Amino acid sequence: MKFATKAIHAGQEADPATGAIMTPIYQTSTYVQEAPGKHKGFEYARTQNPTRLALEKNLAAIESGAFGFCFGSGMAAIDAVAKLLLPGDEVIATNDLYGGSYRIFTKIFERYGIRFHFIDLSHAENVTNYINDKTRMIWAESPTNPMLNIIDIAAIKKQIGDRNIILAVDNTFATPYLQRPLELGADIVVHSATKYLGGHSDVVLGAVICNDPVIAEQIKFIQNSCGAICGPHDAFLVLRGIKTLHVRMQRHCENAMKIADFLSKHPKIASVYYPGLTTHPNHEIASRQMKMYGGMISITLKGDKMEDALTVLTKTHLFSLAESLGGVESLIGHPASMTHASIPKAEREKSGVTDSLIRLSVGIEDVDDLIHDLSSALDVVGI
Repeated sequence: MKFATKAIHAGQEADPATGAIMTPIYQTSTYVQEAPGKHKGFEYARTQNPTRLALEKNLAAIESGAFGFCFGSGMAAIDAVAKLLLPGDEVIATNDLYGGSYRIFTKIFERYGIRFHFIDLSHAENVTNYINDKTRMIWAESPTNPMLNIIDIAAIKKQIGDRNIILAVDNTFATPYLQRPLELGADIVVHSATKYLGGHSDVVLGAVICNDPVIAEQIKFIQNSCGAICGPHDAFLVLRGIKTLHVRMQRHCENAMKIADFLSKHPKIASVYYPGLTTHPNHEIASRQMKMYGGMISITLKGDKMEDALTVLTKTHLFSLAESLGGVESLIGHPASMTHASIPKAEREKSGVTDSLIRLSVGIEDVDDLIHDLSSALDVVGI
């Protein structure tokens, strides 16, 4: 099956009891057994739930994976992957990553004797300076959050070679419609399904997908033992969202490309970070490993003044000032004080996350209206 067909049908069948075409919400905590150990494949809802199982199968299919696991949030999914590590292990992570990922790595897992190296992974050869006999994982995002840096996933895998190192990729920004890291050599894919997979700003959920049965068994054990699962209604909402993922992503990308082009020519804009622009670092890699270039854009204004950025942030009307991304509606945010506030200022600025950086999550509204909204807000800035 091709992607659009998988998105709508994979992991889902008509309900055998009623013929319902939509997977029912199995709102139950336990399941009746005919005799001890004799049941219909479901014992306790932390361990198994039919609605969650349908979503897990669907996610595995659209990511070209064999195993999928759902969690209560994207951070719970990241937590589960990090629990594959042991004290003394080392991780090489991109230096431009979501603030919540940085926080859980440095404030939680470093306390248990795991060491993290945050480096520029947009040049794959950089990992060779940090790989040693303690390296157990490389953590990548592509595109990265919020600088939209592109990491060559296949090249990173080549640098790993035959070493026993897990390559984990946060694919939240790209989604499996635009990029499938497992096909490029990754061992694990992580999603905040809260974002594009759900797509309607009405659910919080995370996912882990892999092909290796050994890794899958470990993640399954962690999921059940630690219990950070999603509820059946949340699973239902993401299943519903994925059915239109390919349609929505097409519009997100088309709108973002037009807006990036507009902003790149605007006299008050200093920098536009968008993989679809030919001037963007590693644009050619994005063109090779992605179907389109995504719906996320970051910008800085000329003068690089925080007060000017704050003016723009508060003068848009269609771009709502809010955390998160990936919904049908457009959002505008300030990474330094919102999504990346947990990263120390000096560390943020090393990767370009300055106090004047603005991040746009481009929705699926009419693009002319979105451009007018940004233009009107920029008119207020006295640069």
